[in-house]
This record gives sequence, C-alpha cells and structure tokens, in this order.
Amino acid sequence: MTTDGKRRDAAAGLGTQPAGPDGDVRRLIPRTDALLREPRLAEAARRLGAPVVKAAVRQAQARARAGRVAPEDVADEAVALLPHTASGLHPVINATGVLLHTNLGRAPLSDAARRAVAEAAGPTDVELDLATGVRDRRGRTALRALRERVSDAQAVHVVNNGAAALVLAATALAAGKEIVVSRGEMVEIGDGFRLPDLLVSTGTRLREVGTTNRTTAEDYAAAIGPNTGFVLKVHPSNFRITGFTRSADLTELSGLGVPVVVDIGSGLLAPEPLLPDEPDAASQLRAGASLVTASGDKLLGGPQCGLLLGEESLVRALSRHPLARALRVDKLTLAALEATLTGPPTPTAAALTADPAALRARADRLAASLSADGVDARVVESAATVGGGGAPGVTLPSAALSLPETYAAALRTGRVPVVGRLEAGRCLLDLRAVPPQDDERLYGAVRAVAES
Repeated sequence: MTTDGKRRDAAAGLGTQPAGPDGDVRRLIPRTDALLREPRLAEAARRLGAPVVKAAVRQAQARARAGRVAPEDVADEAVALLPHTASGLHPVINATGVLLHTNLGRAPLSDAARRAVAEAAGPTDVELDLATGVRDRRGRTALRALRERVSDAQAVHVVNNGAAALVLAATALAAGKEIVVSRGEMVEIGDGFRLPDLLVSTGTRLREVGTTNRTTAEDYAAAIGPNTGFVLKVHPSNFRITGFTRSADLTELSGLGVPVVVDIGSGLLAPEPLLPDEPDAASQLRAGASLVTASGDKLLGGPQCGLLLGEESLVRALSRHPLARALRVDKLTLAALEATLTGPPTPTAAALTADPAALRARADRLAASLSADGVDARVVESAATVGGGGAPGVTLPSAALSLPETYAAALRTGRVPVVGRLEAGRCLLDLRAVPPQDDERLYGAVRAVAES
C-alpha cells in the first residue's frame, strides 16, 4: 500500500486494528461507515450516488473476507470497482469486426456528437426562439441540417427509430387501407422482428404481390386500386436473394398514381463508392420515391432515430399526425443528430474507409508488444462486415489479433471489456471497428488477462 494511501486511510479512520484473539485477519477489514468517509469514496458518492458507492464497498469487503484483497487495501479496491458513470451500461471495445453491432449499440457517436449531447443535457432552446421569446419548431436546426444534407428531399422529419418511421407512415397514409408490397420484401430482422406484423399493427392491410424471387411493375399495377394507401419498397437488410431474380424499378413504380414509400434501412444519405449496391436516400428520391425512411444509428453514424425524407405534403401530414407526438425524439438525440450531420467524419465512416495496410500495421505493433510480454498473439487476415442490416454479403478486408480461445470470456468481463469473436478455436480481435486511439487500451486489456 502506498504512503499516500495510508495517509488517506488514517484520515478516514481506516487504520489497521489488531486482529482478534483467534488471529482472524478478517477483523481488520474496515467498517462500511468508515470506508464511506474515505475522501475518494465520499467524492464518488456525490458524483455517482451513495447506493453505487456502497455496493462497491461491500464487494471490496467481500473480496477481503475471501482472502483475495488485503484488509488495508479494501478502500483502494472499492475505488477500483467504481463504475465510470451511474449507468449500468459498460463502455466496451468493439473488436468483433462488425462495424454496426446491434448488441453493442450500433454506431458509436463522434466526439462532436458527444460534446453536443453534453451541452444539451441542461436547459436548451429546443422549442424556444431566444430572439423573440416565443415558442418555435422543435429541433429546427437539426431538421435544417438534415434537409441540407439531402437536398432532393422537399421536407424532413425525425422520430425515435427506423421502425417508428415506417409505423408513422403506415398509420398516417394507409390506416384502413392497403399497402402493396412484394412477397420478396416481407422480411424478418433481429430478435424475431417481422415487418408484416409491424405494418398490420397500424390498422392497414397488406396486399402481397409477385413471388419471393421475382416481382414486376405489372404485379404492383394490377394490385393498385381506390383502397391503396401506398406502394412499399423494402431494402432486404440482412439477406440477399441471388440467381433467378427480378425486382421492379423505382422509376416504374413512381408512375402508378399512388405514393411510393421506400425503406432503405441503413441510413445512407448519399451514394457510397465502397457499397455500390446499398440504397441511399438521395438516389431513391431522385428515382421517384415519394417518401424515404431510414435509421440514423446505422451508416449515417448518428444516434438512434428514424428519418423521414420526401414530398412536403406527405412529410407535413406525418409530422402533424397525433402519433408523431408519441414517436418524437428528445433534445439529446436532436443534438447528436445535428452534430453528426454537420460535424467531422463519424467513427463509422472512419471504420468503413480504413486502409487495410494501416490496420495490418497496427495489428503487427500490438502483436509484437504482446509477444514480447509472453502472450501468444499472432496477426491474421480478417473479414469485417457492416452489420446493422447494412450491405448484406459485403466483406471488408481487415486485420486481427489472434489469441488463445480462453481469452474471449476474460476480455469480455475485464475492467475494460473487449468483445471479439471466436473463429477456428482462436479469439480474434478485429481492428477495423477499433479506433487507433484505443490501441493502448486494447493492449492493456490483453495484458491484464495474461497476468491474471
């Protein structure tokens, strides 16, 4: 224990006491009330809340009773066990090779977006015009930024996620009517979420056309009638149909006399050369889509939200529908979205465009350092993916650290959680989704496992 630590303990009344007559050193473990007066823990209680700090103290005491921590080190152990924030969410290093990992919260926010969220956490002018002192449109600057990024859209609106965007469109435009949709686009995505169930829940009826692998413009035209709310085109998200296939061109559908709603899913606003087959909002609108829906926390690289872009009359009808109130986003989301749209490239964009040679060089440096420390670390080629339902079938060349399989669980549960993947009996840590500034943390996490 350091001299400074002993002084802190003495000041808080944590000095060691004689063991009991039976020599039981557990009697030396400081009491809870004394530990809570220790300056570092008292400050943490003001920052995190007393229950969080008390839980860390009790956990440290339990480790001392089990003989894993010396009694004089209980305060230090309790401090080390404190979380960074009062939330139960743990920041992790995403070394899975999946850029937009749904289980890890999809897109990591940029530094600009994080700062914007922190600034917006207090009172803001989210619905107030400071110049006039009267109420103004909610999130007007974020909406303006979105409109400027997609100039092909006459108007835009934002809701709380991509599914909500589609629900709002179906409710406002097709409740009690029919939505014409191809059988090949009746998709199910993660966690058993089925698009048909979502749409039917809004009070609309689905008019299925075509077959699983082939649907023509004539199929849609034959199904359209006076009770048609709109035609729906859905990006197949996390799967592809290959071989004997055909799908109707959007330009053909735009002339059928009813609105055409296109759910692109991934949140790509403009064409991305690395993902030539991934639909984007601007191209879909230019091709004749009346309304485009998308997710903000995927390839856009922003917070979870649903984007609606398209004809002014349709977007206005959606934004004024009563359901829009229940689906609206909060000020933190608006702040993060605007900073994502106007700020520097996002971590998602950086990961997508990362140079494979640079990834290999980073992996070589990490492996060399770890090998010098006696860790069985190798460098292997890896194939990363976009994830989040984006760019199905597309792989991105990457580099990974290859470690013994036993490292996977230990890294996941470490003080700096690292999530990799298992492949061929090894734990792979793919670097494409790991920012270069996190290499030192990754190295430290692996070292900690090796030394435990």
